[in-house]
Amino acid sequence: MADKVQENRIRRMAERQGMQLKKIRRIDPKAIDYGHFTLSDRDGNPVSVEGKPTATADQIEAFLKA
Repeated sequence: MADKVQENRIRRMAERQGMQLKKIRRIDPKAIDYGHFTLSDRDGNPVSVEGKPTATADQIEAFLKA
């Protein structure tokens, strides 16, 4: 689970690259995408990270740094 500092850092990184970070709002901790995020481009189209529509904060951070 990402802390707020990491989430804000990733959000700023995404904005600088013309993308938007969205948090998946699942309330069930047993859900497969609980605590995950999605990226979308300027037009709102989803950006897949590691071939998946959702990813953890660490995966998205690594994707944005690459």
